[in-house]
Amino acid sequence: MVLIAAFLGWMFDGLEQGVFPLVARPALQDLLGVEADKLIGPWMGYITALFLLGAALGGLVFGWLGDKVGRVRAMMLSILAYSLFTGFAYFSQTAWQLGLFRFLAAIGMGGEWSLGVALVMECWPEKHRPLLAGAIGAAANVGFGLLGILGTMFHVTRDSWRWVMLAGATPALLCLFIVRYVPESERWKRSVQKSPGGSPVKAVFSAGLCKTTLLGIVFASVVLIGTWALVQWLPAWADQLTAGKIHNAKGLTQTMIAAGAVTGCFIGPWIGRQMGRRPAYFILCLSSLAACNYMFRYVDAYGGRFLLMSYVVGLTTASFFGWLPLYLPELFPTRVRATGQGLCYNTGRIFAAAGALQMGWLMKQYEGSYARAGTAIALIYLVGMVVIWFAPETKGKPLPE
Repeated sequence: MVLIAAFLGWMFDGLEQGVFPLVARPALQDLLGVEADKLIGPWMGYITALFLLGAALGGLVFGWLGDKVGRVRAMMLSILAYSLFTGFAYFSQTAWQLGLFRFLAAIGMGGEWSLGVALVMECWPEKHRPLLAGAIGAAANVGFGLLGILGTMFHVTRDSWRWVMLAGATPALLCLFIVRYVPESERWKRSVQKSPGGSPVKAVFSAGLCKTTLLGIVFASVVLIGTWALVQWLPAWADQLTAGKIHNAKGLTQTMIAAGAVTGCFIGPWIGRQMGRRPAYFILCLSSLAACNYMFRYVDAYGGRFLLMSYVVGLTTASFFGWLPLYLPELFPTRVRATGQGLCYNTGRIFAAAGALQMGWLMKQYEGSYARAGTAIALIYLVGMVVIWFAPETKGKPLPE
């Protein structure tokens, strides 16, 4: 029940994350009354940045709440938040209102990841951690892919994008399942009984954990900048390349990205189990840098090669989402695990917000060229290839108590 709840919670989270890339171009054309991508691009950057800032705040708030009142209750509240505020975006009349609702929905989305990961890793035997990390990482991309499939069947236009947002409220029903069937983490209960009270946030920045926390933030930042300043823009790029005349181009692109991502989420932790956590991260950064550079430098038309490379880019850049739920829980003790991993993952979203704004600015400078802007942003993977060697290797070690 724990695994089902965490998988579904993160799957719907991924579905909600995929809503904006699917509707962004027609929604902003509608709300702004413009056509040109160089005018839409900055607003896509602003709203993506707001979303990421909200997710960072949600990771801190709900991570802290999960360590204080329990993983299950906090997870239920996070799902309720992201579902309802996504649905409220139906009523947006201006671009900034759409951005506000994305910010509020993101608060719930940011909290769900750290809570679901902590709950699963604490309830399942240690030997299953790599497989479970892959399953959790894949869950969001299953949701992202499901939305892409819907996008191929349902033409998202200026007149129909609001209904997509309204449908985003349906995951709130998952809370009924969680409150009835999902048990609380026994490891968390024991930790609360044994450990004195105190601020989990203060603890993760204490002398013993501060370096670990800062490194975790860097690792997550590289991953999330790559995702939100590169991959999330591919459906809009497909729409631009087809001049909006192939109605399922965005949906097919999103589906291919998600299909690759699901595969990658199992490959990432598998490499981590076989070779160690640090070599795995290095390899994933190197392969992501290579795939993104090839796509943005050598693919200039929508078609079979574009869709194939969307799959490859999805696979390489999303493989980290299987690695992160494997590695981050191994860095923090139980009493602060939800706060620590949530803080790392979601503070990374603050830097990803800066990356999204930079992508929007580059789009304007490059006259609406997704390819030229993407090539510049992809250099972020070089940072990860260097910094990972300063982190501890945790392969074969139990979760710290």
